[in-house]
Amino acid sequence: MSGPPLRAIAEKVERGERLTREDGLALFASADLLTIGRLADMANRRKNGDRVYFAANQHLNPTNVCILRNTCVFCSFARIPKEDGAYTRTLDEVYAEAEAARANPTREFHIVGGLHPKLRLEYYLEMFRGLKARHPQVMIKALTAVEVAHLARLEKMEVVEVLKAMKEAGVDTLPGGGAEVFSPAARATIADRKLTGEEWLAVHREAHQLGIPSNCTMLYGHVETLADRVDHLLALRALQDETGGFLTYIPLAYHPDHNELGETLGRTGTATTGFDDLKNIAVGRLLLDNIPHVKTHWPMVTPFISQVALTFGCDDLEGTVVFERVYHEAGAPTPMWLSYDEIVTLIRGAGKEPVERDSLYQTVRTFEGYVPKPQAAPVRPAGPAPQGSLFQIEHRIRAAARSKQSVATVVDGAE
Repeated sequence: MSGPPLRAIAEKVERGERLTREDGLALFASADLLTIGRLADMANRRKNGDRVYFAANQHLNPTNVCILRNTCVFCSFARIPKEDGAYTRTLDEVYAEAEAARANPTREFHIVGGLHPKLRLEYYLEMFRGLKARHPQVMIKALTAVEVAHLARLEKMEVVEVLKAMKEAGVDTLPGGGAEVFSPAARATIADRKLTGEEWLAVHREAHQLGIPSNCTMLYGHVETLADRVDHLLALRALQDETGGFLTYIPLAYHPDHNELGETLGRTGTATTGFDDLKNIAVGRLLLDNIPHVKTHWPMVTPFISQVALTFGCDDLEGTVVFERVYHEAGAPTPMWLSYDEIVTLIRGAGKEPVERDSLYQTVRTFEGYVPKPQAAPVRPAGPAPQGSLFQIEHRIRAAARSKQSVATVVDGAE
């Protein structure tokens, strides 16, 4: 163990004491990754033992048209109307995409997309009702805080009323996206005109008060400082102290391909390091003592780093993630999905016990005596994806939009 700061932190972790901001800064500044990982693993085992959760889930992205295309410069997914690759699904197309997973043991639809200037709340409510009618056994995790607030503005409604309507239409939980990093300076650089950190937290507070649990995230590896990371985590911890509504924390690695920020920073073709990926998992587990679960998002950091993360404080391997678009648009080289058996094999390979869960972390299945198919042992370099026009990735021709239009011009040009 290197140095007095980590020794003092280790003693706190062993006693189960809450860590401070100074402790968080010391953890992020330390190069002693193995000690940090050991401490995080200790903290995780107290909460979750050797269990590692995953969900059989499918991602649905109804539109990539977004009014923040010109100002959310880290994003590779968004398009302005009529830009090459822009799309908006009809409800029948959304249902058809969901139908492709019927042969899989899907338990969760994860639904996020762009801030379309003309898609109204009823489009989403009808989507949720239609998915519930067609797939009653599948839970719905839908719409980031940014999307919820956007719909509230479009409809001239209070955020709480939008959330109530979503819950009545069948939404079970909210995803944690859109948080990025709460630092005003970093946010102004990477996501100008997006919700502020306080506004993001306020949407989740409203959701929790309505009995809608949610996830929380932090985007790392761009322009944020180590202090920004710590302050972000402490803001999440404070809201969890207040509401208890966060289910899991997911650190999200920034991918610099096909976006303006990556070009500006000269980082196209690079990625976060495995060292930083594992440290963000571990420090998140140590600081967020009141959030029950920490998830590694394997499409962003590779299945192999995610497997190692299971001994660095992580207890959730995400899921099958059938056809994830957002991070693959940013250049993520990972498979488009993992099979049920591949996930079980990855978890067992780390010496852990796989547990299939639903969106609320209720156990669906355990795997005593389960024997995966032999071909599931290696992880494919490029996983198969469902076929057809709905399942295509089209990278941007250029990172920046064709012109720096104002948001008003984008809205006026929407189809």
